Amino acid sequence: MYDALVDFVNSTGFVALGDYRIYIMIAIACVLLYLAIVKGFEPLLLVPIAFGVLLTNLPFANMMAAPVLSAVPHSGAVPTGATLLQFFQGGAGSAPTEYVVHTEEVGGLLAYLFQGDHLGIFPPLIFMGVGAMTDFGPLIANPKSLLLGAAAQFGIFVTFIGAVMSGLFTAQEAASVAIIGGADGPTTIFLTSKLAPHILGATAIAAYSYMALVPIIQPPIMKLLTTEKERVIKMQQLRVVSKREKILFPIIVTIVVSLIVPPAATLVGMLMLGNLFRESGVVARLEDTSKNALINIITIFLGTTVGATATADKFLTTQTLAILALGVVAFGFGTAAGVVLAKIMNKYSSTPVNPLIGSAGVSAVPMAARVSQTVGSKYDPTNFLLMHAMGPNVAGVIGSAVAAGVLLSMFGGH
Repeated sequence: MYDALVDFVNSTGFVALGDYRIYIMIAIACVLLYLAIVKGFEPLLLVPIAFGVLLTNLPFANMMAAPVLSAVPHSGAVPTGATLLQFFQGGAGSAPTEYVVHTEEVGGLLAYLFQGDHLGIFPPLIFMGVGAMTDFGPLIANPKSLLLGAAAQFGIFVTFIGAVMSGLFTAQEAASVAIIGGADGPTTIFLTSKLAPHILGATAIAAYSYMALVPIIQPPIMKLLTTEKERVIKMQQLRVVSKREKILFPIIVTIVVSLIVPPAATLVGMLMLGNLFRESGVVARLEDTSKNALINIITIFLGTTVGATATADKFLTTQTLAILALGVVAFGFGTAAGVVLAKIMNKYSSTPVNPLIGSAGVSAVPMAARVSQTVGSKYDPTNFLLMHAMGPNVAGVIGSAVAAGVLLSMFGGH
């Protein structure tokens, strides 16, 4: 009885609490939960991510433990539950070597769910839901706003160069860090899972944290780069976009982007499929599932498993601090580039352009557009910039996906 009691005590997580890093990671999880629940910063994303961080750092919980497999030469029948694999080690016509593979120890729950991140399944499904919720009308009505969405990706490439020059990152890691500047969590996860999965936890937490902090990070940059006279500029009302245009848009964008940047087809294609569900008007059930049940389920799985990659040994490093620092730099440069281009457009355009909408070129939809409206209304309560800002905002979603495709084609190998 005594031995059984000793074994039980030794199996509890309390015996491993001597590692100070566990306390730090639990504290980080609690801070993220505080920001999400009390402060309301992106709770749909930060709550599952923070709880994933908590779960993965609890001693002996083994939520992210990989399954233990064994492979033995095949002889006779294949046991129930095992798999027969064939390996061809010789030349053409040689007989295969057969092995029986079976699971000796089942992995943790989150380790299996994480395969949706690792295999690049969850982020495109999130994009499909985003597409089903997004109205591309403002972008179609004002195609010039596509340039603002493109300009906001400038921060990605500036940060990539800086990360490589720092010597702390490989080209693949630098690309994964730089994409944070697009302010698009699923895109960050998608690219990092392909190029540098070992820093997935840090990049994802940075991306979603900065997305949540859009109302805090962007206004100072917007005010610094604009004059009060520019902030009160009133823009002309957008034209009415026809149903035909809205149906053709996702089809044309998918074809053009996929031909120019094939690696971007996964994200852009699913984004446009969701939007086609919305605009076609003939698949209401698919549209409803995409933008409600499916995206909610995937958000739970994606957020929790991404948080679960932030183990103490991977997260509490100098590289993680650099990722957090470069992430905010990327986000800042993206915001600034959008505002500057909008100022230039206003100078040479035949119709007035309020530079504040340029900040919405980052793809934090619709929060970045709301920030443009909020800042503008402080200087003129009768100025309504929201719909104008939605153009560059949704363009930023496309832009970040294209930027990820470019980086993936350059550094993803073959």
